[in-house]
Amino acid sequence: MPINKDMKLIIVTPPTFFVEEDQILTALFEEGLDILHLRKPETPAMYSERLLTLIPEKYHKRIVTHEHFYLQEEFKLMGIHLNIRNQQEPHDYAGSVSCSCHSIDELQQKKHFYDYVFLNPVFDCITKQGVKAGFTPEELREAGKKKIIDSKVMAFGGITADNIVEAKDLGFGGVVVMGDLWNKFNACTDRDFWGIIHHFKQLKRMAE
Repeated sequence: MPINKDMKLIIVTPPTFFVEEDQILTALFEEGLDILHLRKPETPAMYSERLLTLIPEKYHKRIVTHEHFYLQEEFKLMGIHLNIRNQQEPHDYAGSVSCSCHSIDELQQKKHFYDYVFLNPVFDCITKQGVKAGFTPEELREAGKKKIIDSKVMAFGGITADNIVEAKDLGFGGVVVMGDLWNKFNACTDRDFWGIIHHFKQLKRMAE
């Protein structure tokens, strides 16, 4: 099976805001982050607005929002992401749209309508205890052979530096990282965020 040589590396924000967040996100962009998904469920729009104003404008075109879709136009963001909480794009919306899929059938039905899609969970979840991979390796390999998994499909769920190459071999066009990265930073005790930047560089190398 052909290997994707240019995998996208997508980072999803933690669900809550913290003081150093804008500095860390800016540093990740400076280190070559492809796409950031701003995911802050059940939070007021004003907090997302404040975070976006603190991130240099030149990086806004690499940010996708999961909530408060008006932010896309207001801050000239890359696009919006549809999920269970927000299932419809705004009327007359013309920008980039991605979505989450949780089965091979759903993936097959939806991926042609979106710029790219997440398939979740590909591996055992890091942030949610007891949430196991939703697919067997055989199912994923078969989907890759049939080109259901291709460059438009991003692997999400349990992605670590140890399994990025496996995702690449399965034919995914990119990987989506959340818990594995943010577990490297403790907002209450860490005096700097070198650990998270160092780990991001490792993830980036594995995705190349």
